[in-house]
Amino acid sequence: MRFCEDCRTHRAGARRIREAAVSDMSAAKTQFKRDWFILTSLVSKDFKLKYRRSMLGVLWSVLNPLLMMIVLTAVFSVVFRFDIPNFPVYLILGQTLFTFMSDATSGAMSSIIDSAPLIKKIRINKMLFPLEKVVFSLLNFAISLIAVAAVIAFFQIPLTWNILLLPLLLFYIFLFCLGLGLLLSSLAVFFRDVMHLWGVVLTAWTYATPLFYPTSILTDWMWTIMQFNPMYYYVTYFRDIALNGVTPSLGANVICLGCGVATLVIGFAVFRKQQKKFILYV
Repeated sequence: MRFCEDCRTHRAGARRIREAAVSDMSAAKTQFKRDWFILTSLVSKDFKLKYRRSMLGVLWSVLNPLLMMIVLTAVFSVVFRFDIPNFPVYLILGQTLFTFMSDATSGAMSSIIDSAPLIKKIRINKMLFPLEKVVFSLLNFAISLIAVAAVIAFFQIPLTWNILLLPLLLFYIFLFCLGLGLLLSSLAVFFRDVMHLWGVVLTAWTYATPLFYPTSILTDWMWTIMQFNPMYYYVTYFRDIALNGVTPSLGANVICLGCGVATLVIGFAVFRKQQKKFILYV
């Protein structure tokens, strides 16, 4: 009799555990669908706002890198005369990738503050706001690849199978931008000066990254500092697969992935710890 009661108790406990697991999975699935809907809605809203009342609309995502490439090519191939083979291609590859990082991190940095009215009204996953800005910047980068492809075709640069590694590069830099965006968005809520300082940092970072000059002009101490610049590795990776037809080494992949994962872990940890206080400061 005692044995039967123990069996019934065991079965009842197992049933409750299964029901709780099913309930948790259902709740997680519902939350994911809700977050996905909010994310896609925010991306769609930003896309419409960016090109609202613009005659050329989305074409600006193609024309902007082309026009910048023309201006910078004229400056750095005529005035400063950097002798770099296929310089326009070299330039537009670095420029478009760095612009993606700049736009993604700048947008994510102000995302929580800009979304203050929504955060104060409803309960929402706050991490969606910086994530949306990075996804939106990635979408714009994808469109700008049309300009990159046009320049590559114009200068008759032969593409190799290495170009298939582009999604892997985008995964690496997406992690990096998201981690940096989460960190900046957390800091900006409490220290608004970060929003002004970041523009200065990006300007310095632009010149510290070989976007329009060759690495051969770097002195020993400059080269040492360059080793700590994550964007140097991402830009070099992009040029290797799209311009040089070189397969990035295992070390290059480890560094790019490591920079992305380390930045994401730090950004996520800081954001998660501070997000409950956001509503008091936005």
